[in-house]
Amino acid sequence: MGHSLSIELRYLIYCGFLMLILWVPNIAAELRMTGIPKALDYPDKRSLPNWGARLKDAHYNLVENIVPFAIAVGAGELLNVHTAVTAACATVFFWARILHPLAQVTRIWGTRTLTFAAGVTATLVYLYAVLTSAT
Repeated sequence: MGHSLSIELRYLIYCGFLMLILWVPNIAAELRMTGIPKALDYPDKRSLPNWGARLKDAHYNLVENIVPFAIAVGAGELLNVHTAVTAACATVFFWARILHPLAQVTRIWGTRTLTFAAGVTATLVYLYAVLTSAT
């Protein structure tokens, strides 16, 4: 008996994968900069190249933003709210989160803020759509 995933839940799972792999280049950069023994230690300050520090910031930003998005998806799943709007919000959130680390590392003017704002806006619209469909 097969169960199908909603588009919204599928994109939440994709974001989970993104969170799990986003730290890998950061760790690789630290290993390259400090070597294995120092990287496995608990130093007060880590040595990272600038791009590595920016990628780490992007990862932290995703960790902070995934919670409200997951609440929206979870509430939508519990209430069976699946509309074109919620599907679009999930899609926009995911692709904004894919582009945000790239924008963070490349430092192209305005792209970091644009990708962040797109993800937050998608989450706000999603939460509103779930809230209004439940009342």
